[in-house]
Formats: sequence, C-alpha cells, structure tokens
Amino acid sequence: MKAKTFVVKGKAETFPPPAGWVFVRVPKKLTEPLKPKKRTGWGLIPIEAEVGKTSWQTSLLPMGKGEYFIALKAKVRKTEDIRIGDTVTVAFRLA
Repeated sequence: MKAKTFVVKGKAETFPPPAGWVFVRVPKKLTEPLKPKKRTGWGLIPIEAEVGKTSWQTSLLPMGKGEYFIALKAKVRKTEDIRIGDTVTVAFRLA
C-alpha cells in the first residue's frame, strides 16, 4: 500500500543567521496525527518530500511550540528556482 501524500503550500522563509535555513512551515493540523508514528531522535519525522520535479529524503523538523517545518536544501532551491518569499508547494509522505 502506498503511503498517503500530504501537500503544504507556504512561503519560503529563512531563519536568522547563523543557521539561515530556508524552509516551509507545516500546519499543526497535518503534523499532530503524524507525531506518534515515525519519530526519531529530537522529534524528527522522516519523510520523502517533493517540489516540482525534485524529490529528496528529509524530515519534518520541530521548530518549537509543536510546530514543524520542511527545510528546502540549496540544491532543491536552485533546481526549482525558489527564492525567499516565494510561495512553494511541497508534497510529502512518511518515509
């Protein structure tokens, strides 16, 4: 059976330096039911993410107060021409 695909649409944001990660927030309504399923250390939830024609293995990453985000790697941003402030659609499924 194929894993359920979730879709998130949000702005590409960045954390302040020095981290400077670029990410899309994932609404709590999507992450609450996933928390007990596939957690690893530090509360990570392993996923396969996809933006446009680019897919990669990553995790839903906790950002505090029960919120999660999906980091957009530089390679993904370059391939899919994503800039800070762009609206990005990310599809993901549990890995």
